[in-house]
Amino acid sequence: MIEAKAPFPPFTHETAVLKVRMAENAWNGKNPEAVAMAYTKDSKWRNRSEFINGRDSIVAFLKDKWDKETDYRLIKELWAFDGNRIAVRFAYEWHDENNNWFRSYGNENWEFNNEGLMKTRMASINDLAISEDERLMHWDSGIRPEEHPSLSDLGF
Repeated sequence: MIEAKAPFPPFTHETAVLKVRMAENAWNGKNPEAVAMAYTKDSKWRNRSEFINGRDSIVAFLKDKWDKETDYRLIKELWAFDGNRIAVRFAYEWHDENNNWFRSYGNENWEFNNEGLMKTRMASINDLAISEDERLMHWDSGIRPEEHPSLSDLGF
């Protein structure tokens, strides 16, 4: 059985924007098993200084991430695309177990197979300590509402 996840490469601007929003929605859903299904079985990641290989490792990584990053809210935005590759910029807000708030900024480079599954994800991320009053991502847990500002709208 061939696994697939539309839209498929080569990407157009419209399909690249859709792929980015689908990824944002999935990550905001915080279901590691569901998120992992968008990646190839042997997907390779670099997340900060961590190297992750395969869906089982992705699931374990995401479970640990979302156990530590409470009240996680993520916004992704298309930066560039070509063929089977997409570059994304993102920001997310979260707090730790001591209620210290952070905004994490970064860039991701994605490469997809012909079936639309991500085979490579390279992420560079920096954390900025913020006060709760400085938060800009306010919506109920889950998918970002359409009317919520984008990264560009927020001035990031």
